[in-house]
Amino acid sequence: MFTSQLALLQVFFLMVPEGVRPQPSPSPSGAVSTQSDLGPRTQGETLQSSSEVPGVSTVGPTVVTPSAPGNRTVDLFPVLPICVCDLTPGACDMNCCCDRDCYLLHPRTVFSFCLPGSVRSSSWVCVDNSVIFRSNSPFPSRVFMDSNGIKQFCVHVNNSKLNYFQKLQKVNATSFQALATEFGGESFTSTFQTQSPPPFYRAGDPILTYFPKWSVIGLLRQPAGVGAGGLCAENNPAGFLESKSTTCARFFKNLADSCTLDPTLNAASYHNFTVLKVPRGLSDLQNTKFQVPVTPVSQADSPLLAGNTCQNVVSQVIYEIETNGTFGIQKVSISFGQTNLTVEPGTSFQQHFILHFRAFQQSTAASLTGFRSGNPGYIAEKPLLALTGDRRHSMTLLQSKGDGTCSIKRHEVQFGVNAISGCKLRLKRVDCSHLQQEIYQTLHGSPRPEHVAIFGNADPARKGEWARILSRNCSVSAMHCTSCCVIPVSLEIQILWAYVGLQSNPQAHVSGARFLYHCQPIQDSQQETEVPLTTVVTFVDITQKPEPPRGQPRMDWKLPFDFFFPFKMVFSRGVDSQKGSVSPILILCLLLLGVLNLETK
Repeated sequence: MFTSQLALLQVFFLMVPEGVRPQPSPSPSGAVSTQSDLGPRTQGETLQSSSEVPGVSTVGPTVVTPSAPGNRTVDLFPVLPICVCDLTPGACDMNCCCDRDCYLLHPRTVFSFCLPGSVRSSSWVCVDNSVIFRSNSPFPSRVFMDSNGIKQFCVHVNNSKLNYFQKLQKVNATSFQALATEFGGESFTSTFQTQSPPPFYRAGDPILTYFPKWSVIGLLRQPAGVGAGGLCAENNPAGFLESKSTTCARFFKNLADSCTLDPTLNAASYHNFTVLKVPRGLSDLQNTKFQVPVTPVSQADSPLLAGNTCQNVVSQVIYEIETNGTFGIQKVSISFGQTNLTVEPGTSFQQHFILHFRAFQQSTAASLTGFRSGNPGYIAEKPLLALTGDRRHSMTLLQSKGDGTCSIKRHEVQFGVNAISGCKLRLKRVDCSHLQQEIYQTLHGSPRPEHVAIFGNADPARKGEWARILSRNCSVSAMHCTSCCVIPVSLEIQILWAYVGLQSNPQAHVSGARFLYHCQPIQDSQQETEVPLTTVVTFVDITQKPEPPRGQPRMDWKLPFDFFFPFKMVFSRGVDSQKGSVSPILILCLLLLGVLNLETK
């Protein structure tokens, strides 16, 4: 009897009121944890009551996934099905916490934030803590306090739909100051501080250089264009892990004097220093193990004034910097592009500066694949990839100069962005076939795109990852012109694309592409005039969304509609079944007699 009372008491405590139901929550980030230990509970551990919870805080800490026990192996790279932000093969993409090329145990120590899709999200199911007596859940559990001061018992469940995007923290008047103190820093801090330098570079930090000849500390510069004229600004610092390209213009009143004296024209001025591997190398500048020399890929000659020409002028500078996570910069190489300038008053030309970061000791095959526009699906506003032969490049549009004439430079076609551009082309007096060939090349660019990448990470070596571009040229016979030349004047690029894959993480891919040329005839006497050319690109979404998924199957309990249903089933059996069912009929009769006896009493 005593044992049965204890069993009834235990069942009483496990009963849940009728109106209480578990409420799923992506993450109880708005609640306050009442436990100082965020480790997972053991199975069957009894939770503390509200009066026994120590250290109740009014500031909500960020809820993180429970860390692995100390006796387990910690995976340096969380296993994600798709790392959507890994766009540069063999190199560390900034703020991409799932990029294996970063070689970071704790990416948040280097990156200021993690891009959506590069970390796993957590999912919680919460109920009122007062209705829980004991937790037998195999998943990690917590007790949180919501904004109304009510304790919530939450269980961390595995929700695969949230494994691609990270929920942002909820900021309110209570948690604002705590988050600002934890993640913020001082405002308007001085560049030169007396405190010791940081142990390693962070993303975006300026790269330190050292000039041994003068014992001077400096920064690696990447000149950039400023103002309406795009004049070169020399003090623009290069950021760690920030691969980018800049272009600027230089003007010279007297190029004859500047040819051999201006250091910006001399290739030697771009590598007469060493680069510090890590910032802590500032504390010991005499130790060469913290310094990396800048190695020229090929020998570049110094500028030379020969008659009316300034030879060997630097027109392009490319830095290739190899990094190894928190170990810093391991190798720096530099290559140049040189040109010759004619000495005349008001000479100007453009210089190009390119910085490319990649992982240390990466394979040559990985570096040849180039930059990705998605992994695998295209990302909006990334370049649309094209293939000509075995060469991969970006699809481009016309670009005009300041006077409206066609420029050698071209605009990149960005995925998902409809665009139109135009310029004026001055025709030359040549035969009709050469004129048509020149205008065709001006419209579609050089080299002419033959295939378009289906996904943003298409490999040129795999032909199945590329779709052939359909093309329709001008029809000369349809013009019915004998003394004229039919030339193309506009190109319309049509791109059909769609989403594929999971609805929780759809991937954009290109289904097909087509070039449509529109032409008009010109007379032979008009071949020295200017013709306006136009290029148009349109993206058409042809996604066919599937039917919404059905819910989980439910148990369909079928109960009898009346009291006599079991009796009908017994008496409705066939003759054969009645021969072997004498005992059930007798039992039924005894039950009826018992009921009649009770009524007579």
